[in-house]
Amino acid sequence: MEQRGSTAWRELWFCFTLVFVLDFLCNGASAQIRYSISEEVQRETVVGNIAKDLGLDKSALKDRRYRIVSGSTEPLFLVNQDDGILYVKRGIDREEVCERTSPCLINLKTVLENPLEIHYVVVEVLDVNDHAPVFPEKEKRLEISESALTGARFQLQAAHDEDVGQFTIQQYRLSPNEYFRLEVKDRGEDRKVPFLVLQKQLDRETVGQFKLRLTAVDGGKPVKSGNIDIIVVVLDVNDNSPVFTNEMYSSTLKENAPAGTVVIQVNATDMDIGANGEIVYSFGHEVDSKVMNVFSIDSNTGEIKVTGQIDFEQSKSYEIDIQASDKGQVPLTADKSVMITIIDINDNEPVIELTSFSSSIKEDSNLGTTVALISVSDLDYGVNGKVICTIKEKVPFGLAPSLQENMYAIVTRSQLDRESVSQFDVTVIAKDSGDPIFSTEKTISVVISDVNDNIPEFSSNPYVFYITENNSPGASVCAVNAFDCDERENAVISYHISREASGDNKFSSFLNINSENGDILALKSFDFETLKTFQFQVVATDSGTPSLSSNVTVHVFILDQNDNAPVILYPLSSNGSAEGVEEIPRNVNAGHLVTKVRAYDADIGYNGWLLFSLQEVTDHSLFGLDRYTGQIRTLRSFTETDEAEHKLVILVKDNGNVSLSATATVIVKVVEPKEAFAASDVKSATNDEEENNVTFYLMITLGSVSTLFLISIIVLIAMQCSKSTEYTSKYLQETNYDGTLCHSIQYRSGEKRYMLVGPRMSVGSTIVPGSHANTLMLPDRRTPGEVRS
Repeated sequence: MEQRGSTAWRELWFCFTLVFVLDFLCNGASAQIRYSISEEVQRETVVGNIAKDLGLDKSALKDRRYRIVSGSTEPLFLVNQDDGILYVKRGIDREEVCERTSPCLINLKTVLENPLEIHYVVVEVLDVNDHAPVFPEKEKRLEISESALTGARFQLQAAHDEDVGQFTIQQYRLSPNEYFRLEVKDRGEDRKVPFLVLQKQLDRETVGQFKLRLTAVDGGKPVKSGNIDIIVVVLDVNDNSPVFTNEMYSSTLKENAPAGTVVIQVNATDMDIGANGEIVYSFGHEVDSKVMNVFSIDSNTGEIKVTGQIDFEQSKSYEIDIQASDKGQVPLTADKSVMITIIDINDNEPVIELTSFSSSIKEDSNLGTTVALISVSDLDYGVNGKVICTIKEKVPFGLAPSLQENMYAIVTRSQLDRESVSQFDVTVIAKDSGDPIFSTEKTISVVISDVNDNIPEFSSNPYVFYITENNSPGASVCAVNAFDCDERENAVISYHISREASGDNKFSSFLNINSENGDILALKSFDFETLKTFQFQVVATDSGTPSLSSNVTVHVFILDQNDNAPVILYPLSSNGSAEGVEEIPRNVNAGHLVTKVRAYDADIGYNGWLLFSLQEVTDHSLFGLDRYTGQIRTLRSFTETDEAEHKLVILVKDNGNVSLSATATVIVKVVEPKEAFAASDVKSATNDEEENNVTFYLMITLGSVSTLFLISIIVLIAMQCSKSTEYTSKYLQETNYDGTLCHSIQYRSGEKRYMLVGPRMSVGSTIVPGSHANTLMLPDRRTPGEVRS
């Protein structure tokens, strides 16, 4: 009864619903449109023209507010109300929208208002082959006991392809082998499960392992595939594997730990008994040999100990695979990873690396010029690896940090001068911040290269040279020398003589200089009697760019040589010969001055000192000659038997090394006293005239000598004022004539040096060293280039 009532109620509800739907269809028209698009199409791709497909006027879409009814999620499609075009709003991934549902249909509900109309639009998203089959693993290890029977099936991991239909996995393939074949079971919903079927009995002693490749292939064009390597290990019968007691093993260890330190102990158990339950510990097969050199494991206890050098800088941690094996006939194993973390200690010195280096730098480089780039590093960690750099010596260089950490530039901090210091050894010190502190030093040599910033300097300023007259033309007479503090071409000096045509430089035309060594050559022979002194300027120029130069004044004094013979001034005959006649009374007494021979030598010093001697005389007992003054005097009174006329030949000789001489002849007539008086009047007139002529010549000579003397004194004073080093002339001249020209003589007394200035004297004249009435005491000082007589 209740079942019959329930059935009647369901029939009544169905009728009611049918009437409602019919009424809705009559009053609110509805329709369904179907489109299809491929997945992964671009945004704003046109799906279809809804207005055209519904037969609606385009203007009605906007007037009746045509729209797509969507939920809270962002809609996949939009309708352009101006033209009724349905287009894609965002990218569509079929696998995201429908997963593996096929076909993939997207139902859109659209509404037109006034009057109300509902239209259903179905968009089918077509699949494309955009996914390849993928296995969960790259490699599968399959252990099969050698006791397994043929026909035994072993399920393999199935591949997964997110595509559907023909684009999903269509088949599996197994690499060719004689022991296994492949079976595929179709479980519907595009699921195909591969099975490995043993088709030949296994023998572990013959083949202990197989490597097979399983390939999954889809139905696309071109096809896509995925692979998995299947490692089949043939095992003896042993049904329990060792099991580690801990899920994870880890430990910390300080670096430099001594050998024998126990790091950690692992432990495993095996439910088997006997040999199959006895555990042996060892490193895994994939453990690096470097790890085995550092650690060891006790095969019985499982203790891991330190055997080598623990260095944090080489490895901050170790992950060691430990294997526990039983002693069964076919051992079963279990693997576990042990993580060992190394704690750093400060055991490394900082390292300084020269990344860029300029071995030389110009001395005129600007401040801040980079000489070298260095990088510092420390293999330690944290504070132990923090490095601070400084420069050790007090040098004109400093460290400037770079933009990159632990990079520094060595730059100039002050002006450089190669002539002061040509090379610097810069030592960089790097210290870490650990405890204890480690430091490292690195020294680089920086060579200061030269620029032409120094002028040539002469070894003396001014130069004073003494040149002997009658020098050979073209021979070297003196030399100047300059040096330059610069180097190489900047220090190569060339010399030339300034050719200014003013003042004393007019004599430079008679000179030439070797441009390389400064030797000065005289192009003419100098005559002391014509030229006593002159000066010129020498210019020294270096070879730098631009070149620098300096000049020096050279004073040259001409030294006298004995190149002039004595000249007889009296007696002179009317024809110019050195011959004269003297008359004296017969009654003169001994010592009577008969006459005086006067002579002159243009040379000075010893070369101009004259000595007189009788070369020829008729009677040596009557006349005597003063060898220094040239005076002829009677030695005794005349007798009746003495001849009335006597001839005297006087030899006048200078004191040069090779002496030169001249002769004068004096005829002495002895007359009676009355005749002598008469003759004396005539002779007096003649002597007066001759005396006047001689006096005139002597005045000219003395005036010239005085002028030269004054010039020499002025030059000496000027030279003394222009330099601190005094120099003295060897010869000073003064006009004080006493029948011979004024001369000077130098001599020594103990450690003192004297110059005697006065009338010309013969060598035999007496010189009293203690009397300085007309004697100059000179300092014993030799100037550069001075020539001693």
